[in-house]
Amino acid sequence: MIDTRRRLWLAGVIVLAALGFLVFQGLGNATLYFRTADEAVAQRAQLGERRFRIEGDVVDGSVRQTGNDVTFTLTANSVEVPVMHKGDPPELFRPGIPVVLEGRFQGDHFASDRILVKHSETYVAKNPERVTTTQP
Repeated sequence: MIDTRRRLWLAGVIVLAALGFLVFQGLGNATLYFRTADEAVAQRAQLGERRFRIEGDVVDGSVRQTGNDVTFTLTANSVEVPVMHKGDPPELFRPGIPVVLEGRFQGDHFASDRILVKHSETYVAKNPERVTTTQP
């Protein structure tokens, strides 16, 4: 009887620890700071090497890919940030599009490990035959 209680107690502790870990991970991702490129440059000293998200447009002519790594320049409100991204960029990644990057400042550049391509309503305007919408 005591052995069964111990097993149940241990199983409960393991389940609670796993749930706590999942909540902590979820909140950690949700609390990443979000800055435009110009805001990030202005607040660079405050951000330090903390992980955050940076948003801007990919500058035309700045994209260079070497293997799985990509370097490019991000801009927002006439402020440019050099970026070094580790890993393959998404298929929709290209110059002139808005992106959100996750990473941190390292030296003279932003070190990114995740690129999110921002979509806008202009896709529907340019490609109405590809989009079906339902009216409420």
